Amino acid sequence: MTSELENLAGLDPDDPRPPSQQIANVLRAAIRTRKFEPGERLPSQNDLAERYNVARETVKTALRILRDERLIVTRQGSGAFVRAQTERPVGLRPHVEAAFERAHVTIDFAGFSGETLHGVLTEPLDKIRAGLLTPESVTVRILLPDTRQPMALPCLAETQSDDPGVRERAERITRRHTEAIVEAVRELGELGLVKEAVADVRVHRAAPLFKLYILNGEEVFFGFYPVVEHTVTIEGKEVGIFDPMGKDAILFHRAVSDDETSDAQQYVEQARTWFDSMWSTIAHEFQP
Repeated sequence: MTSELENLAGLDPDDPRPPSQQIANVLRAAIRTRKFEPGERLPSQNDLAERYNVARETVKTALRILRDERLIVTRQGSGAFVRAQTERPVGLRPHVEAAFERAHVTIDFAGFSGETLHGVLTEPLDKIRAGLLTPESVTVRILLPDTRQPMALPCLAETQSDDPGVRERAERITRRHTEAIVEAVRELGELGLVKEAVADVRVHRAAPLFKLYILNGEEVFFGFYPVVEHTVTIEGKEVGIFDPMGKDAILFHRAVSDDETSDAQQYVEQARTWFDSMWSTIAHEFQP
């Protein structure tokens, strides 16, 4: 972090703009030129105040400017992070890995198949096995549609009707990824690498229209599934289907912060309330 601070431009004494605006401009340029990647933690307020020889309140004002521009997000006790706009590896993954730095990790996911969740969990779970991350507990809850029941999506493109073969394909994808997640998490407990390791999957009969990640109850990523038409192979035949495509979902990010004017805390609370209500009412245990 010291080298990153040294690489930041200094204040211009001839610039009529206040120091807070100048600091915001320097950080904005660093973010847009990828000196700070999406998901990366910015230097602390104390470090920035020392770098620019200003009061912390001046730094807070600069960070507030960037937060209002939706370039950064602040997390209580953790600092300021470059906002992640999508779930590409430089977006969601750093936030998931940062979530695993806590002593008690909770990951709630609602979506279609769990494929992207499996992808973003692989690295932090591997780091726990390697001793690079050492949480005391890990709890993962996965909430998915029941693909064994007739569904609006995915469906046959030609008739827009439910098809058992299309659902069976979706079920295979779901089973492959959810079973891998459950086994990997529970193995951590069996190996004694974490004191408590829980991974549960529940299903419901609602159509998959969006995906939701809740990290440690404090950070939310939400994205709509675009419905796309593409061709898949079912029982050796090419079939056109309408499919909710998770890899094309842009994720919107909210995190609990100390900004009293932000709606982020209410957004996170409502996301948690929705997830818990689904989990405890119409969802039931997934039977592989």
